[in-house]
Amino acid sequence: MMAARLKITQIKSKISEKQNQRDTLRSLGLKRINDIVVREDNAQNRGYVRTVAHLVKVEEID
Repeated sequence: MMAARLKITQIKSKISEKQNQRDTLRSLGLKRINDIVVREDNAQNRGYVRTVAHLVKVEEID
C-alpha cells in the first residue's frame, strides 16, 4: 500500500505575506500562482501547509 500524498496548489500571491510564509512556499517548491506540487503526507508537510493555508489549496491523492 502506498502512502497518501498531498497535491498542493498555490492559489494566492505571496507578495503581501510575511517572510516566513514566503520561505514556506519556497520550501514546498511553489514559485507562482497555479503552481502544483505533490508531497508525501507527513507531519512536516502538514505543518508547512498549515503555515500558508490561506495561500494554498490541498487535495489528498492516493
